[in-house]
Amino acid sequence: MQLPLARSRRGTWWVTPLLGWLGVGLVALSLILIFLYAPTDSVQGQPQRIFYLHLPAAWLAYFSFFLIFVSSIAYLLTHRTGWDRLARASAELGFVFTTLVLLTGSIWGRPIWGTWWTWDARLTTTLILWFIYLAYFALRSYVSDPERKARYAAVLGIIGFVDVPIIHMSVLWWRTLHPQPVVVRSGGPAMPPAMLLTMLVTLLAFFVLYLFLLVEKYELERMKDTLVDLRDQEL
Repeated sequence: MQLPLARSRRGTWWVTPLLGWLGVGLVALSLILIFLYAPTDSVQGQPQRIFYLHLPAAWLAYFSFFLIFVSSIAYLLTHRTGWDRLARASAELGFVFTTLVLLTGSIWGRPIWGTWWTWDARLTTTLILWFIYLAYFALRSYVSDPERKARYAAVLGIIGFVDVPIIHMSVLWWRTLHPQPVVVRSGGPAMPPAMLLTMLVTLLAFFVLYLFLLVEKYELERMKDTLVDLRDQEL
């Protein structure tokens, strides 16, 4: 007889170790590229190297909410708990990466802009995203019924995603302190090849680590659900 908690990784046990070791290797390569290969920016100097952490963190914060958005729609259509579980796992990672975006942006802004924080359009809309994540967790904490909790969270996950394209477009819609996109732009990336390569490798490293954490977090959420089911069966 196989216990319910041990049923999850048959045939896929090798996925997370592979992602973990691959992520560690890519992070090591990224650090070498950031500090030994990428040229120093002629205008911003050494503080510009924060860019290689700031941009991947920002893209993964957006990607996390995109996963919540897709999972939430799928849950409302199918009522399968796996989709709600994926949204839960993605929300925690998204919150961590959004916090990292705000912190690295503040550290980068201090020597370049002369201030830790300004109510710039992109900074403000990113802070709103951070509060949306907080609201998402608060909603899940305060609603006790599991089905209603998942349904309400799915609705908030769909509505909250509206902020993501606003963040991306904010630097184009409003002339504020934050620079316009240098990678995703109509004329192609506006940076030297060495900087672009370093950024792409760092982005890949972040993404592999993100997948590793997402798989682990999803599995943790699955075990929590199983324990709750077992407890309810005993009552």
